[in-house]
Amino acid sequence: MSQRILIPVLIAFVITAVLGPVVIPVLRKLKVGQTEREELKSHLKKAGTPTMGGLMILAGIVITSVIYISDYPAIMPILFVTVGFGIIGFLDDYLKVVLRRSDGLLPWQKMLGQIVVTGVFVFYMVRYTDIFSKMLLPFTGGFEHGIYLDLGWLAIPVMFLAIIGTVNGANFTDGLDGLASSVTVLIATFFSVVAIGTGSGLEPITCAVAGALLGFLLFNVYPASVFMGDTGSLALGGFVASTAYMLQMPVFILIVALIYWVELLSVMIQVAYFKKTGGKRIFRMAPIHHHFELGGWSETRVVAVFSIITAILCLVGLMAL
Repeated sequence: MSQRILIPVLIAFVITAVLGPVVIPVLRKLKVGQTEREELKSHLKKAGTPTMGGLMILAGIVITSVIYISDYPAIMPILFVTVGFGIIGFLDDYLKVVLRRSDGLLPWQKMLGQIVVTGVFVFYMVRYTDIFSKMLLPFTGGFEHGIYLDLGWLAIPVMFLAIIGTVNGANFTDGLDGLASSVTVLIATFFSVVAIGTGSGLEPITCAVAGALLGFLLFNVYPASVFMGDTGSLALGGFVASTAYMLQMPVFILIVALIYWVELLSVMIQVAYFKKTGGKRIFRMAPIHHHFELGGWSETRVVAVFSIITAILCLVGLMAL
């Protein structure tokens, strides 16, 4: 049991923690720095803090997964999606902070990349599994006795929406020191408990993600010495969505990863309302964590509250099983 749980956590943690003092100075030397929005006065001091720290997270996840992949082949699709979205995020970060192209990848390029990675995963689920259209409904009796909703072929567009939505929600969540890391380490822990309890064989990668994020938090908690950038946030969103589908529980994303979706919806609502009213805003700023900041909450308070909410939601998710 310890080999499946504790060792992957420790391996990923050590890899990420050891890489910190090596990678961060290199990123700083390359001037791979974050730019901040002028409206957030308290964030201006962060300008120049190295980003692309998601490379450290990915290294921890990938190396740990490779060690276990021969004995646990079920982790391969999740690893593909995690790395695939991580590559998209890396290209976006590289263009923005290294080549100084302010917009990074163009919106259509970023979306095309996300569609391609999601499409490959969808093809795998449809072609090589019989679970792509079935999803467990919460509070119906768990995996053995619960009710499964079978969407048939309608599951395919729903899968695209769920995965791309979750990935972009994770991306929007990455806006405060330690926020995306803290929220996602709790979600990864939730999936680890489920993976172990169901004997799914996914626990090496779920535990690796938890360990890598714990290692990254050593450098990412306030005041952060490195940010994960899109390299990390897109990869984490891909991990959460693909793991949920491999466990036949995508509906649970709306429970345990609710923060992701609230962040995403806050941006969509803000943009739509702004265009509809000719410049008026519902939130002080979107994503919604900035709304609370501008309302007087400290950065650490926002992170703590969002993390506590996620922890409670993960407990609710376990109760729903």
